Amino acid sequence: MNRPRVIMLGLDGFDQQFAERLMTQGRLPALRQMRERGASLLLDHGSAKRTGLAWEHVSTGLSPERAQRWAAIDFDARSYQVAQQPTRHPPFAAALGCRMVVFDPPYFDLQAAPSVQGLVAWGAHDPGVERSARPAGLAAEIRERFGDYPAQPWIYGFVWPDEAKARTMAMDIVQAVEQRRRITTWLLSERLPDWDLAYVVISEYHSANESLWHGVDPGHPLASLPSATPARVGLLGVYDAADRMLGELMERFPDADIVAFNLHGMGTNDSDVASMALLPELMYRHHFGHSRLNTGPWPTLPNGVPVITGERRWGEEVIAALGKRALHGRARSRLRGYLHGRTDAALPPAALSLEWMPATRYRHDWPLMRAFALPAYYDGRVRINLRGRESAGRVPLAAYGAVCDEVSQLLRESRNVLTGEPVVKDIVPADRPAMPLGPSDADLIVLWNGSPLGFEHPRLGRIGPLPYHRTGGHSGPAGAAYFRGPHIRAGRFAERSAFDVLPTVLRMLDEPSAAQVSGRVIEPLLAPSDAALPA
Repeated sequence: MNRPRVIMLGLDGFDQQFAERLMTQGRLPALRQMRERGASLLLDHGSAKRTGLAWEHVSTGLSPERAQRWAAIDFDARSYQVAQQPTRHPPFAAALGCRMVVFDPPYFDLQAAPSVQGLVAWGAHDPGVERSARPAGLAAEIRERFGDYPAQPWIYGFVWPDEAKARTMAMDIVQAVEQRRRITTWLLSERLPDWDLAYVVISEYHSANESLWHGVDPGHPLASLPSATPARVGLLGVYDAADRMLGELMERFPDADIVAFNLHGMGTNDSDVASMALLPELMYRHHFGHSRLNTGPWPTLPNGVPVITGERRWGEEVIAALGKRALHGRARSRLRGYLHGRTDAALPPAALSLEWMPATRYRHDWPLMRAFALPAYYDGRVRINLRGRESAGRVPLAAYGAVCDEVSQLLRESRNVLTGEPVVKDIVPADRPAMPLGPSDADLIVLWNGSPLGFEHPRLGRIGPLPYHRTGGHSGPAGAAYFRGPHIRAGRFAERSAFDVLPTVLRMLDEPSAAQVSGRVIEPLLAPSDAALPA
């Protein structure tokens, strides 16, 4: 049998449950065709979802265990510095023998895969790499022919406080999908037509779902805002435009097997406020006995949720509510002694600063604390200041378990100021030895109960409530994969690990490198090798 051509279409930020609702309304005809005439299954990303590195898992083919990378943010135990790091690992394509073209997959290090052609970091949400192209002039050629990425200001959009901004984002983000469609079809059919595997990712789902989710979730606490109407238009527009792109790929490349997938679902944001602001303040108060974070001047909706009415972004608003550090002279002297020559070191090359995040503003106090909250994009992350591991460690190894229990108790005593419910759903200890613990790891992972915007603790008092940052987040359940083409067996299949998509694609290509990536081949959905099934 001749090697088939395969298009891997990553749906970054796609939510399967929302898509199912749209399909029952008669929308998304291309995806509905893939579901009804091809193979479909749900995907379980497991605890790997907590890393926030879904597309690194795809682009490198490595699970967190194999990559030894548990978060996008690294903590330097010597300097107490934090930064968001690009990918460290070569892409799975570095070991391929087939011809491959890519367009904008996040965390795909094109420089480490010399045989691959295409462009990365064009308009990706969290690209994880610097912009790179092969052939060398391809980026300039795409810019000249199609223009710049039209939704650059909205990749990390903050629009829920402003109806006009939400309307502009809605128009620009849909235009971005249309432009992505035109570039992809041109790239694969005209500019670089000789390929066996094409790997393309639609990132506008991600940007839109995080910024505009309150427009499609009637139960969202911000659903009553004026910005919800254009937010709904924008999010629906992204799903419709992405479906048109899928349909065009199916029509233009009927000989290719197409795999459209996302590793996990989306929903209401349940982590930003708690992980980025409330948890750091709780840990600070627990150690020092006084507060830094004050209640801001925000008006509230009837449901008690604060809203931002000015022009500042969320991080600026919350940081403005942080009081000055209240350390006495002796403590300041000890801190200087601990960190002399360590805290002002330059960030690693290509690392992204996290100074916009309130959690980072507590960094200079961490050496004096027994435990502190690391900056995090998803679940809360607590690091124990362990002697012999951190340069200014205060907790002896013999007391490690007791301090973990102390922090867990502190969190379990906290209540949501708006609902009275516990703020914690679960606390997951690291399943790796405390000594040593890697730079991307934490000692405790905190899973939040609902979307706590404020904490009430019986001893430490009230923290918040604070306004929402992103309205949507990675809180949805299973991901989904849809396979369709001449070498795919149609049907609904049992849920599989999200890591099983890539080895299945590589098996379809008869690539021996399938054995080198995480996950297992989904054998039942592959047609027999001696006879292709009708599309």
